[in-house]
Amino acid sequence: MVVPYDSAPTVYKNFLIVGTNGNPGGTRAFDARTGAKLWEFRSIPQQPGDPGVETWDGESYKNRPGATQWGFSMTVDAERGIVYAAYDAPGPNDYYGGDRPGANLFGSSLVALEASTGKMKWHFQVTHHDLWDYDLPSPASLLDINVNGTKIPAIIAVPKHAHMYILNRLTGEPVFGIEEKAVATSNVPAEHSSLTQPFPVKPPVLARDRYTPEDIVTAADTNEEHAKFCRDLAERSGGLYNVGPFTPYLYREEGAKPMTTILFPGSIGGVNWGGTASDPRTGYVFVNTLDEASIGWIEKTPEGQRGNGYRRNSIVGPTSRFQWSEGDPRSGNINNAGARAWPCQKPPWGQLVAVNANSGEVAWKVRLGITDELPEGKKNTGRLSMGGPIATAGGLVFIAATNDKRFRAFDSKTGKELWTAQLDMSAHAVPITYQGKNGKQYVAVVAGGASAIDDPEPPGKEALVVFALP
Repeated sequence: MVVPYDSAPTVYKNFLIVGTNGNPGGTRAFDARTGAKLWEFRSIPQQPGDPGVETWDGESYKNRPGATQWGFSMTVDAERGIVYAAYDAPGPNDYYGGDRPGANLFGSSLVALEASTGKMKWHFQVTHHDLWDYDLPSPASLLDINVNGTKIPAIIAVPKHAHMYILNRLTGEPVFGIEEKAVATSNVPAEHSSLTQPFPVKPPVLARDRYTPEDIVTAADTNEEHAKFCRDLAERSGGLYNVGPFTPYLYREEGAKPMTTILFPGSIGGVNWGGTASDPRTGYVFVNTLDEASIGWIEKTPEGQRGNGYRRNSIVGPTSRFQWSEGDPRSGNINNAGARAWPCQKPPWGQLVAVNANSGEVAWKVRLGITDELPEGKKNTGRLSMGGPIATAGGLVFIAATNDKRFRAFDSKTGKELWTAQLDMSAHAVPITYQGKNGKQYVAVVAGGASAIDDPEPPGKEALVVFALP
């Protein structure tokens, strides 16, 4: 049998542990020497009595795709023999779950498994009955922290909704507590959205998670052309509906034109696959965040199209992004050659955040990225990004990621920007650092990303860019 995999193998002793992209999703371990399958954990129950089956009403777990492990790797505590798997939302539809009532374990969950057997030790679900694609896009990170004089082996998980969960990695217990808070419920036919979602007591959410009409960008923030497009987009959408975190997409009957949901974070997430970096000396955890909204509604899928009866749509089509033209004719802005995919809310649009995991408090945050097209005094907007940071023992945080073609270094203790380099292309990747044969330390990143969807990069400028540290 050939099974597709999303992630590279994670190595533990003679085990090659991989996440699957099959039906169902899950995690498998193979003998590195023989290729024999050693164990399998399925992220969606397969029969009565399986772990988590009680969270699928009406046997809706049967023949259920999704809950795959699309992050590039897993996390292993080699000393304790535990592997941590992060699963995405159940399928086949990220935005409609009327055919899967219940919390839907182990979708959008972090699961701790015995690395030698695949037996589940504990789980933590970051999004109940996920209707927003608010999964865990990157592996969780391990960090030993000190809380009020007690050393705790922690694991740090940050899903797309940008809440940081600091858990005891042996038990799955939240270090600073979790509050199950009431959230708005969906009005989509047959949908049974979760009445609550898990909010960490600390730290606070790391990206924008709500919207009011006063948040729309103005000419004073950027320029009138941008602001006018965004005002018009909101008006053409029939007005924008948001009631805070986990706002559900409104249902739109055929031919009707109710308000449009605006959701922060959007489907790209307040964080994405770049993951976190940490400094074990200080207990600081570093993560870049982005503020980009999704707009849209849920409607019936046209007859003859695939799916489970409902789909997300918007005035700008399935892209759903609340921003100044992607060069997509549906955005209504195809003649605007100056558009650079700027979000339609006031800056900041992206930040680098440091959390002190010993206390659960935000240590510092800075805007990450600039908008070159704006005049001085307005450039420091922060930018949308893909990719993550690294932290060094020398007290530095390196990050590229932003779509402004920059590579930067920050002081890990204060957040002060110490160095920046211009690249030919944006580097939507996680940097690496290494020591050369000459004893020097180097930092490198792959630069091969577009800076804006409507500003195609010339071919041949992709590069592995390497810098020597002093």
